[in-house]
Amino acid sequence: MHTEIIGNLQAKGRRFAFVASRFNDFITARLLEGAIDCFCRHGGDEKDLTVVRVPGAFEIPIAAARLAKSGKYDGVICLGAVIRGSTPHFDYVAAESAKGIAAAALASDVPVIFGVLTTDSIEQAVERAGTKAGNKGWDAMMSAIEMADLFEKLPPAGAK
Repeated sequence: MHTEIIGNLQAKGRRFAFVASRFNDFITARLLEGAIDCFCRHGGDEKDLTVVRVPGAFEIPIAAARLAKSGKYDGVICLGAVIRGSTPHFDYVAAESAKGIAAAALASDVPVIFGVLTTDSIEQAVERAGTKAGNKGWDAMMSAIEMADLFEKLPPAGAK
């Protein structure tokens, strides 16, 4: 018989920080609304949430890293939207944002969740921010809640 460790979806008593991009705020605001709704519906209290605004998706990782290392939060949720245009700018911003968020997660002892949309069109972003494809902010919050609970059950980093 094997041991299985899983995270539960209980937000009560947990503290989370969001790093939300102001660029494409018409999308990011919907992602944030979905995430906050998810947190509250899973027993969390909105007073346990902190929202940090950054200029764009490229700036998300540095703020996320600082919040994750602060010891004040059970997790950090990164929210933004990078929408493809007619130049290669999309490729650089999307890739560096993703790499930076992953690096922030690996350098900390709390979950850092990737909730940055990378879409080919505004329509796709709108769909993922609460219309046809659900709300990816909600999904990111679900991952954060589950991972925060899971981290409590895992041995500390470096333990033998």
